Amino acid sequence: MPFGETKVYFDGSHYIAIPRTTRPSKKRPYKLEETITVIQDEVKDSTENVEPSISLGNEENIEQIETTEIVETETEIEEKPLQKARQMTKKELFNELYSKYIDCKKKERKKLIIQDMLQYFENKELCVSFVNTNFDRKQRNLICRRVRMVRKANLVDFNYFCTFTYDDKKHTEETFKKKLQTCFKMMCHRKDWKYMGVWERAPKTKRLHFHGLFKIPDNAMVGEIIKVRDYNLNSHKMQETYQNSYFNDRFGRSDFDELDKHKVGEAMQYLIKYIEKTEEKIVYSKGLYQYFISDIMDDDIVCTVGQEDKKLLLFDDFTCWDEGCLIGKVSPQVIAQMRKCN
Repeated sequence: MPFGETKVYFDGSHYIAIPRTTRPSKKRPYKLEETITVIQDEVKDSTENVEPSISLGNEENIEQIETTEIVETETEIEEKPLQKARQMTKKELFNELYSKYIDCKKKERKKLIIQDMLQYFENKELCVSFVNTNFDRKQRNLICRRVRMVRKANLVDFNYFCTFTYDDKKHTEETFKKKLQTCFKMMCHRKDWKYMGVWERAPKTKRLHFHGLFKIPDNAMVGEIIKVRDYNLNSHKMQETYQNSYFNDRFGRSDFDELDKHKVGEAMQYLIKYIEKTEEKIVYSKGLYQYFISDIMDDDIVCTVGQEDKKLLLFDDFTCWDEGCLIGKVSPQVIAQMRKCN
């Protein structure tokens, strides 16, 4: 029995097909979350709005009294910091605290979040249950983001791993991020580039830079790739790098490392490390998809796999069909002709 309109993805070793299901989907009712009031202290200048009194003539006693009153007023302002109330949900507060303690280990981070959120629950058991549930939510979201990134990357033949860093004389952090993103959009539109990457801050200097996997078609490279010999501050050794004159002139520094099949896997793991450690979001260009659509014949199926055997493991040379029309044996050229989806 052939399977029509299946979603096919590549897991790095094999092609996997997900057959269509006729089970109707049911909309889940949206649950309104409870809003809480979060009080935060604000630091304010203690001398603000305090005007000293000026005494004239020989009124020494009056001057001493007024000076004493000023000191007492300043002391009261210093002892009572201003407080700001914010309306937010418990989930929003959890997300803020999760980001605040992102550098802590999981056990310590969970303990600190419980301490900060305990006042908004009736008892500690409810607070612990809420925090544990949201930690599980964060873990599920992380797994989904990682799976989505790997499936998108496996359907694209990336050929460069690039790093872009800005020069203080040319950009601020804000202009660098904005103009580099605009430059990438123009390259995708005019030169048919494709990319995925992540923004990262250096551990010590906290300088912002961008790491990305790029697919640059033949004759679509801008500028010139130049070989540069310089000093690596991390390894404390001289190194040879390949940089792009176009991006160096406009932003500061660029590193272009050419990739083969083995290096693509290492580069993907490098990006995954940042989305797991710092919760950075992956930046995708248009035209990156998780699946392509194809009809699957019985002869192309090895066996069923996955939970409840709902997926199909395909032969490495299975035939692609589009709405009953034969397209050809699976290959990058054939996949480019197939319909895509996420």
